[in-house]
Amino acid sequence: MITLLYFARLRETFGVASEQLMLPAGAATLESVRATLAARGGVWAHELAAGRAFRAAVNQAVASADTTVKAGDEVAFFPPVTGG
Repeated sequence: MITLLYFARLRETFGVASEQLMLPAGAATLESVRATLAARGGVWAHELAAGRAFRAAVNQAVASADTTVKAGDEVAFFPPVTGG
């Protein structure tokens, strides 16, 4: 089981700030988590589509698609942030 956190636009679109997710068999990367969520369809598929602008972190460290995810991890999805 992993903890998923959603921030800003994603939290508003999905209508949930956090949830628990049982990792599917064979899911071991951030990309597999993204694909699992996108497979829900609707707004999930739209917001988490490959190539869509969002960032992710695993255990509070910025992560890439090939970052390993395991039971007990915290995975956060958030839109890109600009500064100024």
